[in-house]
Amino acid sequence: MAAPDPQHETWMRHALAAARDALPTGDVPIGAVVVGPFGDVIAVGRNEREALGDPTAHAEMIAIRTAAAALQAHDGGDGWRLEDCTLVVTLEPCAMCAGAIVLARIPRVVFGAWDEKAGAAGSVFDVLRERRLNHRAEVYGGVLADECAELLRQFFAAHR
Repeated sequence: MAAPDPQHETWMRHALAAARDALPTGDVPIGAVVVGPFGDVIAVGRNEREALGDPTAHAEMIAIRTAAAALQAHDGGDGWRLEDCTLVVTLEPCAMCAGAIVLARIPRVVFGAWDEKAGAAGSVFDVLRERRLNHRAEVYGGVLADECAELLRQFFAAHR
């Protein structure tokens, strides 16, 4: 696990704000942002599985799709390659999201809370650093972990 950058906490606060935006729809409060090559947030996503009735509408997937579209619109090139970006998400990515991160060529992933049940960035699996894949990401876990985990704990306590 690499040492975090001071910017990671700033970006994680943006992701936490997106996570809180999921609460009114009954979605699990997970938020994600994609940070562009100059340190600016170019895409925001939050869990929308309940809101959209879509099992793939995870925060990371929405942020990745939005970032790819933004880059495509900006430079008309290969917007799907997020090679100069950083993905910041409040919960360790699952296997589906980790696969999308690899395919999008995202070089850095920053996450908050660890997911001991479904995490694919070191907890259960380590898809993001799998040497047999054609792309690997730097992973920075545990950024504002307590704050990210507390938001999830409160959500699940209210829904039990």
